[in-house]
Amino acid sequence: MPKRFSTLAVVACVVAVALAGGVAAQQQAAVTGTQPRPNIVLMFPDNLGWGEVGAYGSVRGVPTPRIDQIGTEGIRLTNFNTEYSCTVSRIAMLTGRYAVRSGGSQGSGMTLWEVTIAETLKAVGYATGLFGKYHVGGDNWVETKRDPMAQGFDEWWGIPGTSHTAQFTSLPTWNPADEPPYIWEGRAGEAPKQVKVYDLESRRTIDRESAERGIGFIERNAKAKRPFFALIAFTHLHFPTLPHPDFAGKTGAGDMGDAMADLDHSTGLVLDAIKRAGIDGNTIVLWCTDGGGEARRPWRGSNGPWSGFYNGVLEGGIRAPCMVRWPGRIPAGRVSNEIVHEIDFLPTFAAAAGAAVPTDRAIDGVNQLPFLEGKQPRSNRESVLFHTGNTVRAVKWRDWKFHYQYQNNEGTGGGTPGTPMRLFNLRTDPREDTDVKDFNPWAKSLMDKLVADFQATTQRYPHVPPNARDPYVPPGKGGG
Repeated sequence: MPKRFSTLAVVACVVAVALAGGVAAQQQAAVTGTQPRPNIVLMFPDNLGWGEVGAYGSVRGVPTPRIDQIGTEGIRLTNFNTEYSCTVSRIAMLTGRYAVRSGGSQGSGMTLWEVTIAETLKAVGYATGLFGKYHVGGDNWVETKRDPMAQGFDEWWGIPGTSHTAQFTSLPTWNPADEPPYIWEGRAGEAPKQVKVYDLESRRTIDRESAERGIGFIERNAKAKRPFFALIAFTHLHFPTLPHPDFAGKTGAGDMGDAMADLDHSTGLVLDAIKRAGIDGNTIVLWCTDGGGEARRPWRGSNGPWSGFYNGVLEGGIRAPCMVRWPGRIPAGRVSNEIVHEIDFLPTFAAAAGAAVPTDRAIDGVNQLPFLEGKQPRSNRESVLFHTGNTVRAVKWRDWKFHYQYQNNEGTGGGTPGTPMRLFNLRTDPREDTDVKDFNPWAKSLMDKLVADFQATTQRYPHVPPNARDPYVPPGKGGG
């Protein structure tokens, strides 16, 4: 069923005619001025915290020069925020919406009614490719047809779910008669196909192969002079954290250190391909992770100075490394502690590309292009909400963070929700140790107002119900 958003539908029809047969740089200038639309390469590793990256103070002493290069040649963000877990983080990143709005979950995925970055950019002539982990289609994505191609990607190579499925065929309980997990590939207009079994051996090589597939996509579209969006969704450092054989045992820092060296190498391959294709100056490169490191041993991550881990809303779970480069547009060498969230990607990329942002739904992201380009010193957001399920668990405003239900998952990945409210100043207390709520009575009312403002938007734009099926139609639009 066609998407129900008139603005993008009109734009798509117009562009389809104007850009038939390929997109020439001269034709792109009508929207973006004298420059062609920028290519966008988003490298998106999995469950990788601050303490793993050289530029953020690598605790294992493993150099990451190619990753660090992106921040040196652009901006390095020190207050970049994500959702608390893999699937909801990817939903938010792709849609520009807090994942709670989508009704999505790991089991069900998100409805095809959602509009992704890929669809937004495809409407103005971009080629779109995903290489690596998807994880927003749900467990039954084949039956429901919730694959990447149904959400705007021209091509895909990778895994539909999460990395730990690579262990399944090695477990003592594995039944050889069962269907194993696979790496898949697909193209728009075709049914996805199984490529090979996803097991511990292919777990070691999937990130290198994702980079190589992404490079092929970059080279083809650079040659055709067509703008492109390449999402290279690496699986490192998600467990089982197994490095490529080229890096196994090389760093002396165990699997985690070897995997970081492996990931840095793959990042460098992509950067070299962009330069080799002659598109360095017109390509936005964004490297960030989908959340903090895991508490699970033996592949326990490091979140640097922050408490907590992935699957929690302490800073260690939701404050992640992020660097952005766009030569000639984003000044080199900047470091900023301004608040940015992954939901800002869709409106920011749309602004850079001259694309329309959907107007028939709530978009929580804001355009950060003026801030990234140094045209203004401040981010276009000063607050962010953190949910688990349908519950607002915490709110960050400037340097302050208010927990409605404080949960310390330090060291275990677990914890008990529903413990008392707490307030922290993240500049003076980065580990969220000392509750200062009683000394700052103004804080709760301010945070309550931010939550109330968000809740007010749900009256006009109700959340998609959990486990909603396709075709989904919002209430008041013939559905509900």
